[in-house]
Amino acid sequence: MKKNINFIVEENENYLRVDVLINKREQLISRTRIKNLIIKKKLKLNDKIIKSPSKKVLTGDKISLNIPKPEEASLRPYKFKLEIIHEDEDLLVINKPAGIIMHPGAGNYDKTIVNALMHYDKNSLSTIGDKLRPGIVHRIDKNTSGLVVIAKNNETHENLSKQFSDHTITRVYQLLIWGKLRPSSGIIDTFITRSSKNRQLMEVSRSKGKHAITNYKTIEIFENNKTPTLSLVECKLETGRTHQIRVHMTYMGNSIVGDDKYKKKYKKLKNIDLSLEKLISGLNRQFLHAKTLGFVHPKSNEELIFSSILPQELNNLLKMLRNTSE
Repeated sequence: MKKNINFIVEENENYLRVDVLINKREQLISRTRIKNLIIKKKLKLNDKIIKSPSKKVLTGDKISLNIPKPEEASLRPYKFKLEIIHEDEDLLVINKPAGIIMHPGAGNYDKTIVNALMHYDKNSLSTIGDKLRPGIVHRIDKNTSGLVVIAKNNETHENLSKQFSDHTITRVYQLLIWGKLRPSSGIIDTFITRSSKNRQLMEVSRSKGKHAITNYKTIEIFENNKTPTLSLVECKLETGRTHQIRVHMTYMGNSIVGDDKYKKKYKKLKNIDLSLEKLISGLNRQFLHAKTLGFVHPKSNEELIFSSILPQELNNLLKMLRNTSE
């Protein structure tokens, strides 16, 4: 990858957006990457820093884009307090808060659960699979909270992985969705594949992808003239596909409150309770919590089941909904 891109704008490029122009000239770099570099003050137009990707260029303008060397993911210890629900010599069960990703990768290289585990005890993690994911048997999304099991050794990792692939793990999630599910309880049984429109998203397919099964039931419905209709739902997974619950709820027409990727546009209600609207808009996460996790212990063969309560920010929203509905 080049360290810098330098060129003079030609006559046929007059009045193009600067991000579009650079992308046309350098097709190996995505437009999203170019936009991010411009926002991070890496672009000079006629020796002056420009922060707007939509800036129009003129014939003869001098373009200079600095491309820094990409950061590398690492296993540097990260001082982050893990909420440990259970620990023995073979595994850990942690209650992950929203806002932190499971392992290093593009965009987040060293402030992850794996880095926190390295700080906690770097010598007691399985080493199967990806070298940047020691101990990680399964994942939950960055903006989802809840229970995750971590393997301390390879034998435990292999055993737990088999339980996941055999779909014998108990996983129950609580979520708040827009609207009401019809029917109010049931089974969603589809294929899930990568979206053809956005490669970062998944979507339901009739014929291709991975088989995905979600059992769901409505626990509580909130509806009155002060709030949009919302439902508290419990989902029990039979499979664990990427974004499975989020995709299945969107497929049903009921996306999860706070989900910024699979959100649906809802009309703003004129008479909505303002404090409730503020709580929803300030959530900074999806209302999705991995509440229950159950599995057979790889060494003792004991059936273990763990539960966690809803985080305070989600509980506060439910409390307000219940008060508003009275």
